[in-house]
Amino acid sequence: MILPSRKTVEGASRAPHRAMYKSMGLSDEDLGRPLVAVCSTCNEATPCNIHLGKLAQKSKEGVRDSGNTPREFTTIAVSDGIAMGHEGMKSSLVSREIIADSIEIMVRAHQYDAIVGISGCDKSLPGTLMAMARLNLPSIFVYGGTILPGYWNGSPVTIQDVYEAVGTYDAGKMSLEELTSLENVACPSAGSCAGMYTANTMASISEALGMALPGSATPPAESEERHKICFETGKSIDHLILNDLKPRDILNYEAFENAIMMANAIGGSTNAILHLLALSREAGIELDIKDFEYIRKKTPHIANMRPGGSYVMLNLDNIGGIPVILKSLLDKGILNGNVETVTGNTMKKNLESYDFRKSKSYYKEQKTEFRNILRTVDDPIHKEGTLKILFGNLAPEGAVIKIAGLKEDKFEGVAKVYQSEESAFDAVSKREIGEGDVVVIRYEGPKGGPGMREMLSVTAAIVGQGLGEKVAMLTDGRFSGATRGFMIGHVSPEAMVGGPISIIKNGDKIKIDLIKETIDLKISKKEFANRTKKFKPIKIRYRSGALAKYATLVRSASEGAITSAIPKYMKRNFT
Repeated sequence: MILPSRKTVEGASRAPHRAMYKSMGLSDEDLGRPLVAVCSTCNEATPCNIHLGKLAQKSKEGVRDSGNTPREFTTIAVSDGIAMGHEGMKSSLVSREIIADSIEIMVRAHQYDAIVGISGCDKSLPGTLMAMARLNLPSIFVYGGTILPGYWNGSPVTIQDVYEAVGTYDAGKMSLEELTSLENVACPSAGSCAGMYTANTMASISEALGMALPGSATPPAESEERHKICFETGKSIDHLILNDLKPRDILNYEAFENAIMMANAIGGSTNAILHLLALSREAGIELDIKDFEYIRKKTPHIANMRPGGSYVMLNLDNIGGIPVILKSLLDKGILNGNVETVTGNTMKKNLESYDFRKSKSYYKEQKTEFRNILRTVDDPIHKEGTLKILFGNLAPEGAVIKIAGLKEDKFEGVAKVYQSEESAFDAVSKREIGEGDVVVIRYEGPKGGPGMREMLSVTAAIVGQGLGEKVAMLTDGRFSGATRGFMIGHVSPEAMVGGPISIIKNGDKIKIDLIKETIDLKISKKEFANRTKKFKPIKIRYRSGALAKYATLVRSASEGAITSAIPKYMKRNFT
């Protein structure tokens, strides 16, 4: 491999560059080695990221131990939990692009030779992976780790319980004192939200993609094992540099198939669809939203994880973590075992050599508990995966629903239409939503929001009021990984560009059929056409700044809500 960093440190003309490095304590010997970017999303905005600075130091130790020179920098990360339910959530998905862009800019500017990327919250994981695919330098991803569950009234709780408790409180079924006591214990440590929400979903996917070391996804954020993993990740980058093994050598179509299988097997977040579509564009892989449905149908749902199930990431770690799931799928001929990984070995070889003693010991001691957490492929929770793609006259480009935990497969109801998340939440809080309603929230798509806000405050309030499967929702926005119920997101095309969601009126009947995989507005074709002709979008909400730039460049959710000024993004020439 020709090291990019040689452009900055070799030759008489680079004396000024070397002088600046030496002012930071580097020697000629340090500069003679590959320069490895150790990038983290450390900040004090969120518990997901607050500890990442310490983990970065462990990865730097590993980089040095392997004979390379680490160069640390950080990038932004938005706390979805704190941004939720107000204008701040418009910045969440935008942050994914900024994270990818800022890592790209730092690495290009300084001509680093390789990347160790450490991230901990929802958008920072795909943002970091997207930058790695875009730059195509030797790279390894490592997750910051999960938070531990809290305990309230003798039961484990997560942030999901607090959001749903708001709805319970609004319904008069919980006192303010109870709500406060729950919020006081729900998040007891650093780390990402404990259930199989978006961060833990994407961490699991990082192993399935082959971009992270085996077993690295599940150990808790503040565990000794997490520190060891970060050290080993830093140390392992040397192998990739020596063998010139790059992300696009790993991220082929079969690797994306494995990632989609993982998301479905664990009952993961619907956001995984958005992020995998975006990552595929960066890797130059022609992944289509319809591919998700084909792959879902051949993947069993086997992990009983919250929010659709009962367990959290710590429980999955206790039984051996993501390698146990990968091996279950591989042994049944479902997983692609011959894909390359960052270890330099194939997925199959990784699993053949992986130490499963922890898993075997837990199974031997607590077989029933093991099988409650993880079912077998032959006896799954659902025979097919949980992330379903719907089409129909309301979603010609597709929409997404997570079916984990759903008891019904059809819903027909009457539309109640809202032009923003705030107006919908206000209606829910006032108990204006009742059984049989279909809550429609539009103009919250990638362009319309802009930023495609998550709707956890609304969906959790609905569930908290006991209406989880008695009410349906559809939106051109997104849902949190903690969302559950009859909630359909990513409706495309979005309202801002004249998608059919824009013509729904209060009182219209909407039919959802999960068996036929359809979502339809029940009006005549003539009425449908007349309403479409009369469409006028709302006024642009932002005319300057990052959100305005994003709204100008962002593409449909069916393409991963990527930002690109290039019409044929997948066909562009990578350099």
